[in-house]
Amino acid sequence: MAKFAWEGKNRGGAKVSGELEAPSEAFVLAQLRREQIAPVSIRKRSGFNLDIKIPGLGEKKVTQKELAVFTRQFATMIDAGLPLVQCLDILGAQQENASFKKVLVKVKEDVESGSTFADSLGKHPKVFDPLFINLVAAGEVGGILDTILSRLADHIEKAMKLAKKIKGAMVYPSTILAVAVIVTVVLLVYVIPIFAKMFTDFGGTLPAPTAFVLKISDITRKYFLVVIVLAFAGGAAFKWYISKENGRRNWDRLLLRLPVVGSLLQRIAVARFSRTLGTMVSSGVPILESMDIVSKTAGNKIIEEAIVKARGSISEGKTIAEPLAESNVFPAMVTQMVAVGEATGALDVMLNKIADFYDEEVDSAVEALTSLLEPMLMIFLGVVIGGLVIAMYLPVFKLAGAVGG
Repeated sequence: MAKFAWEGKNRGGAKVSGELEAPSEAFVLAQLRREQIAPVSIRKRSGFNLDIKIPGLGEKKVTQKELAVFTRQFATMIDAGLPLVQCLDILGAQQENASFKKVLVKVKEDVESGSTFADSLGKHPKVFDPLFINLVAAGEVGGILDTILSRLADHIEKAMKLAKKIKGAMVYPSTILAVAVIVTVVLLVYVIPIFAKMFTDFGGTLPAPTAFVLKISDITRKYFLVVIVLAFAGGAAFKWYISKENGRRNWDRLLLRLPVVGSLLQRIAVARFSRTLGTMVSSGVPILESMDIVSKTAGNKIIEEAIVKARGSISEGKTIAEPLAESNVFPAMVTQMVAVGEATGALDVMLNKIADFYDEEVDSAVEALTSLLEPMLMIFLGVVIGGLVIAMYLPVFKLAGAVGG
C-alpha cells in the first residue's frame, strides 16, 4: 500500500484535496469517481515508510462483549431508520477500543465505496466470524437487517453467558491446583532440605516415607530446570499432536467419554449447535450453508464430523435427524425433536427450544461438576500436603519416643 496525494473538484466545482492509502493510482481514481470528485492531479508520495508493526503488539483484541454491545446498538439505530454509513460513523467514533474503531472506519469506507455491508465485514475475519457475516448477508438480501442484528446480539450474549458459566466453574479448581503445586514445590525445594540437614545431624535410620520424600526433594532441587523444560516440551508435543486431524479426533473422543466432564461437554456442544443453527435457519440462511458454518463452530472434532455427515445427508435430499442419531453423539431427545421440526416445517423453533433446554442442562452439569470437584480437591490436598508434613514429622515422633523410653 502507498500513499497518494490528490486534488480535484467536487460536484459544486469547489477545489478539494486529500490523501489516500491505496495499492495503485487506478484505485485512487476509481475511489474519487465513486465520491463524485473530478480528479485534477494524483501524486504518489515519496519517502520511506518507517511505520514498522509487529503482529499482536499494541493491538487490543475485540472482545465478545464489545461485539455484542456494537451489534445491539447497531440494530437499534437501523430500526430507528438511520442510514447504514451514519450508524457506522457514530459507533466507530464512540469506540474506546482503538483496534475495533479502526476496523469500523475501514468497514464504513468500504460501504461508501459501494461494497455490501456483509462483504465489508468479511475483510475482518478476526472480528466478525462466518456466522456474523452470513447472517448480515441474509439480512441485507431480505431487508430485515435490524431483525438479524437483534438476533445476532441475542446469540452472542447467550454464548457469552454460557462461556462465563464454564469459566466460572473452572476458576475454583484451577486456583486450588495452582496453589497446591506452588506449595508442594516450595516445600520440596526450600523447607524439606532444612529437615534433611537436621535428620543427618541426628543420625539413625529414617522411616521409609521420610526417606522417600527426601529423595523426591533431592531430585526436584537437582533437576528442577530439567523438569520445567520437560513440562514445556510435553505441552508443546501435546499441542502439536492435537493440531493433527487424527490427534484432535482421538483427544475429543476421549473428552466425550470422560465421566461427568464428557456429559458436560456434550451438553455444551448440543446447546451451541442448536442455538447457532436455529438462529441461521430463522434468519433465512440456506440450510446447507448453515450446517457448514455450524460444523466449524462445534468445538469438538467428533461432533463436527457428525454435523458434516448430516450436511451430506441433506445435500442428497435426506433428513438431518437420521445421521445425527447414527453418530451416537446427539441425545435421542435432540434427534427426535429435530425430526419433528423437519416434518412440521418448524425446525428453527425446535432448535431454539433444544438450545434453551440444554442451557439449563449445562447449568445443572456445572453445579454437579463443582460439587464433585470440591471434595476431590480436598482429598488431593490432604494426601499431597498432609503426606509431606507427616513424612517430615515421623522421625521427630520416633526420636521423641526413643527419648521418652
